[in-house]
Amino acid sequence: MFRANPEHTGVYDNGGIEPGNTGLWRFTTGDLVVSSPTVANGVVYVGSEDKNLYAIDAVTGKERWRFAARDRVTPSPAVANGVVYVGSEDKNLYAIDAMTGKEMWRFATGGWVYSSATVANGIVYVGSVNNSLYAIDAVTGKEKWRFATGDYVDSSPAVANGIVYVGCKDKNLYAIDAVTGKEKWRFVTGNWVYSSPAVANGIVYVGSGDNNLYAIDALTGKERWRFTAGDRVISSPAVSNGIIYFGSRDKNLYAVDALTGKEMWRFAAGNSEGSDPAVANGIVYIGSEDKNLYAIDAMTGKEMWRFVTGGWVYSSPAVANGIVYVGNEDKNLYAIGTNSSFLTTVPTTIPSTPIPSQVTDAGNPTPRATTAIATTASMIAPARQTTQPAPLQYALPMAIVVAAGIVIWKRHEDLF
Repeated sequence: MFRANPEHTGVYDNGGIEPGNTGLWRFTTGDLVVSSPTVANGVVYVGSEDKNLYAIDAVTGKERWRFAARDRVTPSPAVANGVVYVGSEDKNLYAIDAMTGKEMWRFATGGWVYSSATVANGIVYVGSVNNSLYAIDAVTGKEKWRFATGDYVDSSPAVANGIVYVGCKDKNLYAIDAVTGKEKWRFVTGNWVYSSPAVANGIVYVGSGDNNLYAIDALTGKERWRFTAGDRVISSPAVSNGIIYFGSRDKNLYAVDALTGKEMWRFAAGNSEGSDPAVANGIVYIGSEDKNLYAIDAMTGKEMWRFVTGGWVYSSPAVANGIVYVGNEDKNLYAIGTNSSFLTTVPTTIPSTPIPSQVTDAGNPTPRATTAIATTASMIAPARQTTQPAPLQYALPMAIVVAAGIVIWKRHEDLF
């Protein structure tokens, strides 16, 4: 599910395989892919602003099925017990058979669903912009309880030790009993909380628009410490081996000590506030609006490699079996994996003829292209800490990308 597990630590069990910087394949949808992919049982599930949820073979990049919602699908799907749960701007949370793509049930909320669903103990937890957090029976789709907040709930709820933690635009982080829906405590920040909380070792970590990352006692709601970045913290933190990783609008990825809040290092990754960091095998992966997916040593903060995509990486990466999966504003889902020559470029070509995907169970006859890609000199930049200016001939394409990024931000700015 989003952030890998119900606690939202952002740590992926990757089987000890370290992904390299080779483009293995890309899958093209009909619109922007800001949804973060989820990998389960050899299938990648991801939403698109073309209103579809896609199921894609994790190895080949071939489409297995697509499910048509009534509006854009921007949250990350959650997969549990053979069912995919995902929300949409059509105000519904859907339960879809993971094998066939057939709808099992839908739950109507009162507003757009940007919150990524979390599944724990047979219950689906999800927020809505109608100022509510819902608990829904994972099998029947029946509401178990609803918790009213003071504003939009775009944050994805984290669940740990019988408590649901979720941020809200009303500036609060809420702790709610997972069974009864009763509030246990709330913690007030200085601005909206779009960040999704992460829970580890009795502490809740969450960012706020007030430029702070907070560490809060999971039982009492008391502040342990706060770390002040140079701009707002939309990024959802990752927690691994006593270190918290998170991005800020100040264009840095930070690593801070989980107990003290002391900065360990920072990495200049461009504006990566939309893409949340993922950790696997001692490497932190994060996307940026500068078109790069970065792989950074988790202990030192040194760049190991970067992979250049075709647009702003707003999606958060997921890691499985030696492959990093991430969506992009260029309408693609990328699969990036092991490069046997490691950090070297091997000139190859992208096939000029797209490979059509199979017709889907959802009944949409329009084919999408799955294109196999491999590392080229233009796709892999050498490891370095700063981004070099682009040549003049790329000024117009870059301007178009920047304009597209502004459109995306404006489209969602009502959430902030």
